Amino acid sequence: MIKRIIGIAALAVVMVSCNEQKTAYVDTTKIIQEYKEMKDVEAEFTTKSDSARQRLDAVAREFQQEVQQYQAEMGSMSESARKEKEGELMQKQQMLQQQQQMVSNQLREESAAVMDSMVTKVKDFVKAYGEDHDYTYIFGSNESANIMYAKEGLDITDEILSEMNAEYGGSETETTDEVENSFRRISHKA
Repeated sequence: MIKRIIGIAALAVVMVSCNEQKTAYVDTTKIIQEYKEMKDVEAEFTTKSDSARQRLDAVAREFQQEVQQYQAEMGSMSESARKEKEGELMQKQQMLQQQQQMVSNQLREESAAVMDSMVTKVKDFVKAYGEDHDYTYIFGSNESANIMYAKEGLDITDEILSEMNAEYGGSETETTDEVENSFRRISHKA
């Protein structure tokens, strides 16, 4: 009878320990800000955005010079020549605005696609990490405070970030301020 009670107790302990759930959370904002690949992608996007802006600025300067030249010469032009030139300038201005809008939309779309790709990559990595380390749940936390409280030791952000950066390799790390400034420049230009 005692052996049977001990056996049942042992079985109960085993079943309780089998049902124990392992949980943790990651700070998704920190991962996105400090992930080396994200920094490299942002730097590449900033370069691309700056290049597009410089091309558009050059076209806008040419247009502005053409407008100034017209303004200097319009007094000596006939009424019909002025109207023709003004129509031509208006068309050029509209085309320039359309080109600027198109480039802006394209950059915005590319930025959104890159961010979606990075978010998917982080999710996939965290999922694989959770499976490899026998987690039942890994929650995400960000500025909107999805996790209001967590027991000390449940934040595995640095572990995840370290493994992701090691797997990626890539460029040297930048400070968080540099990344935030780059992201602000990208967001502001788009």
